[in-house]
Amino acid sequence: MKRGKKIRAFLIFMAPSFLGVAVFVILPFGDVVKRSFTTAVTGNFTGLANYITIFHNQAFMIAVKNTLKFTLVCIPLLVSIGFLIAMPLSGIKESGLIKSIYLFPMAMPTATIVMVWKMVFYKQGFINLVLTEIGKWTGLWGEIHTGYLDTDAAFWVLVCSYIWKNTGYTVVLWLSGILGIPAELLDAARVDGAGKYKRIWYIILPNLKGTLYTIVILSFLNSFKIYREAYLVAGAYPHRSIYLLQHTFNNWFVNMEFDKMAAAAVCTGSFLLVVILLLQKVWDKDEA
Repeated sequence: MKRGKKIRAFLIFMAPSFLGVAVFVILPFGDVVKRSFTTAVTGNFTGLANYITIFHNQAFMIAVKNTLKFTLVCIPLLVSIGFLIAMPLSGIKESGLIKSIYLFPMAMPTATIVMVWKMVFYKQGFINLVLTEIGKWTGLWGEIHTGYLDTDAAFWVLVCSYIWKNTGYTVVLWLSGILGIPAELLDAARVDGAGKYKRIWYIILPNLKGTLYTIVILSFLNSFKIYREAYLVAGAYPHRSIYLLQHTFNNWFVNMEFDKMAAAAVCTGSFLLVVILLLQKVWDKDEA
């Protein structure tokens, strides 16, 4: 009897959330899946034609390659940099102000960030002015007017933008995990003669697997949001090195090619789901 009441209470409690997810997530995505098998205008069933089309689309394949490259470069860098900053900060008692400083980039509007990057990297930007002055002072080169956003360097500009903006929350998450490790464990290791690096390797890192999983998932999802910066910096058709999946989706939407956009969205959503499930499986295996 009590078990039945608990189950009923649980269902009543979860019903609003489940209803919201069903209405605003599951049903719309189901409609996208349906549209991926039909034509955009007439709605006629086309089978796998839309999927075949997108995988033969040069722009889509470039976007997939760049997005994967961006993710594979940024996530290890972000995780490593965040940890290297968090470790020394964990020994500072009054670190509240420092945390706020690191979180400041997340509070800045995207348009403001883009304006800063343009001022730094465009032809008459800050970097070129500094390099020109160094060249004049050393006599090694003359004036430099390189448009970094119009070359392959645009990719690394975008990487720097992503890391600069997201390092703050990564540091805070690492700090939460580090400070959550029982001090007794570290004190016992210190008494046993374990040095600083051995304590990090054998005590701290093994106890941060849950934090690492959270950081990787959030960083992975946030890497797909870098489109705002890329779009505002270079427009709908940026340099080839920073042409991302979101650029493709935006251009297809403008051209009302909803069938191709739906097929690409299904592929992207499926890929994200598979990656998250694999990470979860690896995490569960390590925990066991």
